[in-house]
Amino acid sequence: MSGSTEGWRRQDEAFWRAHHETWKRSDLNQRQYCEAQCIPLKAFGNWRVVFKAEPQPLARKLLYRRRGLSLPLSPPVSPIPSPPVSPRAYPSSSPIVARPREGHRRRFSEADKCQIIEEVMQPGAGVAAIARRYGIDRRVLRRWKQEQAAMTAPTFVTVQIGDVAPSSGEGSAS
Repeated sequence: MSGSTEGWRRQDEAFWRAHHETWKRSDLNQRQYCEAQCIPLKAFGNWRVVFKAEPQPLARKLLYRRRGLSLPLSPPVSPIPSPPVSPRAYPSSSPIVARPREGHRRRFSEADKCQIIEEVMQPGAGVAAIARRYGIDRRVLRRWKQEQAAMTAPTFVTVQIGDVAPSSGEGSAS
């Protein structure tokens, strides 16, 4: 090994930095790389310590998602063109729901909520289609239905308790 480095002359930092970067990208260990490149192992190790002590640039971390990108939380600034709708398709009494402005939330009145819930309760009505029509999520419709069910007052039935003699036909078991 001493014979391989007899004609070796001192190299500058750029030389060792290039070798260090190449070694990091290779699959070889430090000894194998130095033997393959015919460079002194001790000098390479010394320069490696110098490069290791330098502050490393922050590596960009990649975000991995199980699904594709989700829709943005707020709508785009320019309005999305909606498909043309025939006037017969939806009743004219349905609430007109404008798209929310950037950074704002829409507010539905209780009457509008009740009307939308009544549409959902119709037989054969698709919850997803109704939610799309009004620009709200299906989960919001489900929550509105639960809130409306909780708000409905329980109905009470009056019960009279009294001593009544059973009729002759009801009590006989023959």
